[in-house]
Amino acid sequence: MGEENVTERGGRKPVAPADLAAVAAQLGRRPRGVRAVAHRCPCGLPDVIETAPRLPDGTPFPTLFYLTCPKAASAIGTLEGSGLMRQMTEELSRDSELAARYRAAHEDYLRRRDEAARAEGLQPLPPGTQSAGGMPERVKCLHALVAHELAVPGVNPFGRRALDALPEWWRGGPCVQIEESR
Repeated sequence: MGEENVTERGGRKPVAPADLAAVAAQLGRRPRGVRAVAHRCPCGLPDVIETAPRLPDGTPFPTLFYLTCPKAASAIGTLEGSGLMRQMTEELSRDSELAARYRAAHEDYLRRRDEAARAEGLQPLPPGTQSAGGMPERVKCLHALVAHELAVPGVNPFGRRALDALPEWWRGGPCVQIEESR
């Protein structure tokens, strides 16, 4: 899976090879820059990973929390197709308290991403680099907002609202089957 994904850095526990295998199966490719499993689906598999702000080759990667579960991603895609993001963005202009909470979620994301860069011994991304999901001005990607809310519960108001609107995607069992190594 790549040495950069399994070695211990910054005092964190290494990501287990079985978790990396599950994420690779979920994504259909080898994950890059994985720092940690940020959240587990009720089925037990990772559904959100935390990634380094720069990939192993130095390429900036602003998505700190990355949703990996294809069942969750599909359910979120259905929400996105319903026009929910447009409704949420319109709410931002009408509700100053909601806009302040969304801005706080944006600031939380940036702070955590900068901390992750420092822990990895990497240069933080330049000021002004996007956070995720359209924060703080609009709602652009519910996948990113849900990943943030799963990783840091109670922080992202639109991630929470989207989560509350989702069906229980895990009820039918795990999204991928991983062979147990003997």
